[in-house]
Amino acid sequence: MASETTVDGIGRQIRPDRTRLIEMLRRAGVPAPSGSLVEPISGGTFNTAYRVTGGDRRLVLKIAPPPAAAGLTYERDLLCTEAAFYRAAAPVLPVPEVVHICTDRDLVPADWLLMTELPGANWFASQRRLAEQQTARLRRQLGSAVAGLHRVIGLRPVTGGGFGYPQLGLSADWPTAFTGMLEAVLADAARYGVDLPVPAELLRTRLAAARPALAEVTVPTLVHFDLWPGNVLVDPDQVRVTGVVDGERAFWGDPLAELPSLGLFGRAEDDPDLIAGYRSVGGTLELGATARCRLELYRVYLYLIMTVEVVPRGATGPDDRAMARLVAAHLRAAVDRLAGTES
Repeated sequence: MASETTVDGIGRQIRPDRTRLIEMLRRAGVPAPSGSLVEPISGGTFNTAYRVTGGDRRLVLKIAPPPAAAGLTYERDLLCTEAAFYRAAAPVLPVPEVVHICTDRDLVPADWLLMTELPGANWFASQRRLAEQQTARLRRQLGSAVAGLHRVIGLRPVTGGGFGYPQLGLSADWPTAFTGMLEAVLADAARYGVDLPVPAELLRTRLAAARPALAEVTVPTLVHFDLWPGNVLVDPDQVRVTGVVDGERAFWGDPLAELPSLGLFGRAEDDPDLIAGYRSVGGTLELGATARCRLELYRVYLYLIMTVEVVPRGATGPDDRAMARLVAAHLRAAVDRLAGTES
């Protein structure tokens, strides 16, 4: 085939030429009309994304990094996880429809996912357009949507299910799964020579002390784990949530693990609108001592991921360094709070 596929300078983002992109659409059963446009979507640092227009519906094509690209342990087969998340969440959330998932790696040297494009604008990019009252309304809607998501329950271990990242293999209980998740990021930090703002052994000590609290979670629940405003679509004019995207980092675990990204660099549990929306449709949120212990542990995990992932991504600019300092401060604070929940 007279076409080319290039990879960026750090070996992460794959960029097929138009001939190859059209062939990928044909493989997915979507013959591209002669006037169709396949345009890159900017802003991503992990996958390569394209918007496909000109047919009977708007589509998004995502291409994963090559399997050999530097990344964290859990960042493998993520598009398969994303497709699985959309299929599981479709009855309760406005998520993209999976058109095709390809893992053959013959047209391009990586997995790729074709899905429908949802209406709406990126919430993060639209924040300045929203008045305080409008933001509160959207937060209530998001809380309701998340409560719906948390009604998606996985199979218990005895029936073939379990806890953790589906692409890495599920565990029989949540303490085992979460311990493996956090240990994997600590191993990634050592592998990439990341200078952690908190000693790894202190994190392990806090994790071990929290194991009884983790053991209270006995039902695997679908968790998106990346629900910051950049992954939520809204209609600013109608003031409504129109979609949830980027479900590639989903796992089966504790629904409380959703709160750190819902309140990134803050405390979602103290957001009255979000919590009111969550509870308005029957969502339960009990924040006793052991629940708060788990919640701080999930914040530690999220900030630890954000600390380590910048190295394989080559994020070294001034803005990246400023973000790293912010993440480090919040990681240390979460560890300090975690110590206070153990008494």
